[in-house]
Amino acid sequence: MSTEALKRDAAQYLMQTYTRQPLSIVRGSGTKVYDLEGREYLDFVGGIAVNVLGHGHPDLVQAIQRQAAQLIHTSNLYYTEPQVKLAQMLVDHSFADKVFFCNSGAEANEAAIKLARRYSHDKYGAGRYEIVTMKNSFHGRTFATLTATGQAKVQKDYEPLLQGFSYVAFNHFEELERAVTDKTAAVLLEPIQGEGGVHVADREYLKQVRDLCTKKDVLLMFDEIQTGMGRTGTLFAYEQFGVQPDIMTLAKGLGGGVPIGACLATDSVAKAFSPGSHASTFGGNPLACAAGLAVCRALLEGHVLDHGRQMGEYFAKGLSDCKARHRVVKEVRGLGLLQGMEVAMEAKTVVSECLARGVLINGAGEHVLRFVPPLIITQLDIDRLLDTLGEIFSTQAV
Repeated sequence: MSTEALKRDAAQYLMQTYTRQPLSIVRGSGTKVYDLEGREYLDFVGGIAVNVLGHGHPDLVQAIQRQAAQLIHTSNLYYTEPQVKLAQMLVDHSFADKVFFCNSGAEANEAAIKLARRYSHDKYGAGRYEIVTMKNSFHGRTFATLTATGQAKVQKDYEPLLQGFSYVAFNHFEELERAVTDKTAAVLLEPIQGEGGVHVADREYLKQVRDLCTKKDVLLMFDEIQTGMGRTGTLFAYEQFGVQPDIMTLAKGLGGGVPIGACLATDSVAKAFSPGSHASTFGGNPLACAAGLAVCRALLEGHVLDHGRQMGEYFAKGLSDCKARHRVVKEVRGLGLLQGMEVAMEAKTVVSECLARGVLINGAGEHVLRFVPPLIITQLDIDRLLDTLGEIFSTQAV
């Protein structure tokens, strides 16, 4: 089937919730993907920060194959070894004591929101349920998480939204301090706003937020769905800021491409969930957890995390050098292998020009390019992207 035929059938049979690139990907290997016609593309999208081990990583493939042949699903009415082992792996390498598994980032944030409200209700009663989130944030597409998301374009036409959410400017502590009241149960934020344009939290700001939450006995929740699993150079981004949350959510890179989400919490918070208070039929199934274990082991024991950290530093310098050479580049911001570049032209134009040159990138806003490649990316790959951007920017007069 040709790409045009796929396009036609997609228009007929799929709900039109995505603006897709004119590309049909049929296979991947390492940092490359290949289309129906056999053309090769360098992948700096990585399934939107999902394919942390790249495509076809042998450890991940073998783990999935072994588990699929043994047991794909049973239910959470029984114990399974992969689920318990993955939970232990995450607890052993984080602030958390307990883990709840689900299927996506939105579900992980739903669990976090429910856990925060239930914890606060158990401790303070019914009047303390509000959650403060950040403007320009992104937390998912369910009703609770799109309400938590501080972007009007995500919420448009879904009103009335759920009650109990308020929004403040990111990196503005005084505004947050005013917003936290005796009705506040939790503060939810991303250490780096990825979908919102790659904006990094200030270290001092996060420390102030942590101190405020501790003082007011308000839970601090970090959405690390995009920043977690080695994306920023450490297993979790919070490690680089020296600030620990009470609840943290994960997804994207956790399964290396297999859908899985997780909500992590300290013991004192996690015990607010009891049997029947929250659940997920597919959450933490053996196949997804086997994939998650393979990813964790590759990051922590196979030197992928160290390599990703080195490549993140190399990439950030390369993007800064690109900015110095081209006036069309307004700002470079990010951490590790989550990098953003603000440009004085339409991001979608750069995305299309890169695609024509065999490089996949995507935008996070009208004028921001977002780069979230696999953590196995090489200097050669990075140099190719930078050369491609240089070619495109050289044609622009600003």
